[in-house]
Amino acid sequence: MQVREAMSSEILVVGPEHTLRQAARMMSERGIGSAVVIDPDSEGIGIMTERDVLNAIGAGLDCDVERTGAHLTWDVVYAGPEWTIEEAAAAMARGGFRHLVVLDGREVAGVISVRDIMRVWAANRMVGTG
Repeated sequence: MQVREAMSSEILVVGPEHTLRQAARMMSERGIGSAVVIDPDSEGIGIMTERDVLNAIGAGLDCDVERTGAHLTWDVVYAGPEWTIEEAAAAMARGGFRHLVVLDGREVAGVISVRDIMRVWAANRMVGTG
């Protein structure tokens, strides 16, 4: 199975000036663990995860003051939509992260998470044993 079949194509996009609380609220409302961060003043794409928010709170930072741009990963590892989910899982394991931004050319096509991969693998296992 390819990443395009397992990824979430409806993604949350926030800017680097959103507060951590705003980003956390939007992620919580959607039941997701990450947001793609696009800075209109640069060509880079970053990712903000629940772990980034948790680390900031754990450090005693004010979520109403701190901005996403200061607490995200800019050196993102991207997946291609034609990757297999096994390739995506291997990239996550190597990098120690739970989300990959999926790029189709230069455009963000979606995000694939460990949860997406586990859902596919569990469904395939149930079909294979039934």
